[in-house]
Formats: sequence, C-alpha cells, structure tokens
Amino acid sequence: MNKVAQYLAPIRELGIEQGDVLFVSSDIKRLLFGYYEKYDEMLSVDDIINYFQQLVGEQGTLLFPTYNWGFCRGTAWDYYKTKSETGSLGAAALKRKDFKRTQHPIYSFAVWGKDQDLLCAMTNTSSFGADSPFAYMEQHHAKNLVIDVTLTNCWTFAHYIEQQSGLVSYRYEKNFTAPYRDSQGIESTRTYSMFVRDLDLDVENDFDAIEEDFLRDGVSKKCMIGDIPCTLVNLQASVAPVVDDIRNNRSRKICKYKGQ
Repeated sequence: MNKVAQYLAPIRELGIEQGDVLFVSSDIKRLLFGYYEKYDEMLSVDDIINYFQQLVGEQGTLLFPTYNWGFCRGTAWDYYKTKSETGSLGAAALKRKDFKRTQHPIYSFAVWGKDQDLLCAMTNTSSFGADSPFAYMEQHHAKNLVIDVTLTNCWTFAHYIEQQSGLVSYRYEKNFTAPYRDSQGIESTRTYSMFVRDLDLDVENDFDAIEEDFLRDGVSKKCMIGDIPCTLVNLQASVAPVVDDIRNNRSRKICKYKGQ
C-alpha cells in the first residue's frame, strides 16, 4: 500500500467499493496539511482524485460539485470557463481531460467513470428535478463522502428531497435567465430553475439533528483521519427520514424558519 492509500485508508474502510457511485463534498485544506505533517512531503489534489478513482474503479462513477451561482445574478455561464465555487477537488477535476462537466449552469458536476456520458447528456432545467443528477444519485444508490465539513454547510441533496417531496412551503421553484455557452461553443439565452428559500421566512439550513439520526440508524458512517472528520452518507437511505421529518415534524431536523 502506497503512502497516499495508507493515509486515506479510513475513507475506504467506511465501505466504498468498486462500482460505487461516489459524490465527494469536501474541504481538503487540513487533509493536505495533515499529510505533509505525517510524511514531510506534499499531497496533491490530483493524488486525492486518483485515489477516489481507484476506490470506485472503471465500473464506478465519481462526481465532484462544480456549482456556480453567478447565473442566478444574470452572469453568463460558459461550459469551459465558468469556475467552480465549491472546492478545490471540483476545480482540479475540471482541468483534467478524464473528467467532463454536466450541463446545468447552477448545479453542475465534474464526472468520471462508467456513467459519465449519461450524466453529461442530461438537459434538466430544474436544479433538483426528477431528471437531474441528484435524482440519478438516489436511483443509483450513490454514496456522498463529506470531508472536514458539516452536512449543514454542504448537503445539497437535502434540497432535492425537499423539492421531490412536494411538501415544503418554505422553498419554491424560481426561474433564472442568463447567457449560456455550451460545450460546442454555441451561445444562447437560457432559463433554469432552482428551489430557493422564501426570504420572508428567514430559512436557514440546519442538518445537525438529522445527521445524528443518520449516524444512529446506519444511514451514514463516520471516520477520522487524524483530527479530520469524514462522513459517508447513503443518499437513497437518507430520503425516507428526511421526508418523514418534513411531513411529520415541520422540517425541524433540517432547517429553521419563521412560523415553524
């Protein structure tokens, strides 16, 4: 076992297997620093990406978020030039020839592996629609690896569950229109939607309580790399408890809002 695999072995032991669909949400600054402290040499972002590819193998699929919210402000989106606002792994993946980007200008993903073409061919206009990559993750039993960040700060999949439940009143679907340049260089004006917070209700994400339930009930598992927490969430298994909270508990385990 090489040093990178040895250092990151606790992640594999969470239960990531060949053929898995793995969605990685992360803040890797402390992970990089911890490797340097341990081995007195640098760990690169590409080393981490390569390790995840080895974990899921060619029959698996690997996704990194490359979200950018400029489109919501009317900023033109460019398939190749618009940068990710969600971490260094996605930003690095966009520069690699073995990754491709999905097409939604707000919630896009850098994708590698078996279902790369399937995901990158999706033309969903709704961020969290039944034809979106988030729906694919539910249908394909994706595992969401969260490195050194709380679910409250990164768990976008919750908004997919909220929208698909059809039960929440504190969010609504809103359209955004802006210039769009696709992978072929063709420019147009397009409209895409996002399930946004009702600003009058002061909605705030708070997934701490549901995260405790996930850990207790085996929906998620946790490990440590030094003092760095890593969590693996079974996304399909997460749907039922979140819908139950929305239906029977006024969403108290996933958010706070006026009138709750």
